[in-house]
Amino acid sequence: MGWRNKPVELQELQKGEHRQDQRQGGGKSLAELAALPRCCQTSRTSQIAAASRAVWLVRSGPRAAMLRLLASGCARGPGPGDDSSFGRFGPRRIREESVMLRTVNPSTGALPFQSLMVADLGDVNVNLYNLQDSCRRIQEAYEKIVAAGCIPLTLGGDHTITYPILQAVAKKHGPVGLLHVDAHTDTADEALGEKLYHGAPFRRCVDEGLLDCKRVAQIGIRGYSTTLDPYRYNRSQGFRVVLAEDCWMKSLVPLMAEVRQQMGGKPIYISFDIDALDPAYAPGTGTPEIAGLTPGQALEIIRGCQGLNVVGCDLVEVSPPYDLSGNTALLAANLLFEMLCALPKVTTV
Repeated sequence: MGWRNKPVELQELQKGEHRQDQRQGGGKSLAELAALPRCCQTSRTSQIAAASRAVWLVRSGPRAAMLRLLASGCARGPGPGDDSSFGRFGPRRIREESVMLRTVNPSTGALPFQSLMVADLGDVNVNLYNLQDSCRRIQEAYEKIVAAGCIPLTLGGDHTITYPILQAVAKKHGPVGLLHVDAHTDTADEALGEKLYHGAPFRRCVDEGLLDCKRVAQIGIRGYSTTLDPYRYNRSQGFRVVLAEDCWMKSLVPLMAEVRQQMGGKPIYISFDIDALDPAYAPGTGTPEIAGLTPGQALEIIRGCQGLNVVGCDLVEVSPPYDLSGNTALLAANLLFEMLCALPKVTTV
């Protein structure tokens, strides 16, 4: 097993060493934060951190929360509700790879851990055998998180999870803007008679009025289809659809300037499917598509969100059995850190 596959200092942390230093933000990585033993939880989080750890950094300022949601199915793995679904291992691997990260972003000057109170709230207790019930549980958990004033960053897992998360977010903020980075639009109406699956979350969000459709941008879209106009529905709703081929061999900084203007100052949610990236960089996913975005372009997209009113983020569809090198999970951990750095009220120097 490679050294990056082993939780750093896990034995020492489980014995309680360095705990006080960690609570003061003593230069530990995100993975070291996640490796801490379960701490005493407030009533606010006791029902949310169902199966993992909860870590609180004692700092003044706004709140951000990291959560892990298991997958319920993926195209290359078992079907929805199967306990052996490959994507369910994704969040754990992202946490393990976050050992490579630190607390400051020299490229942007962001100091997230000096600006926010950050907590790892552990795992939402989903029902692995019932997708509808899992969505209900996710929505209820996130309603508590959002009501507490937290901005959730979610590790996934099947992209279906974004639907109940947005239900909770919209309950507080009303219809939100959406920056959706993905190879697929995820606006199919149904598959095999099922309307709730990882290819339809944003169709369900539109149906329920959760999105401000004029403030939706989908970037990195590509792949073959059964129709010559697969994006008709999206554009008819007012979405901006940016194809991957329109991003080839160019910087996305100008595009993000346009997206910031589109989003304005109202609340937006960021949903990043790892398959937006070319499988040369991120092979560990359930539905890879060739000719995708590069990691540099992914950084430009997320960093381009700085200054926007971001009320939640997720990174989904990481599937470790297809990620033999671990690069997909490593990339996911870095992108989540970049999302943390782009949140409102993060100090930059």
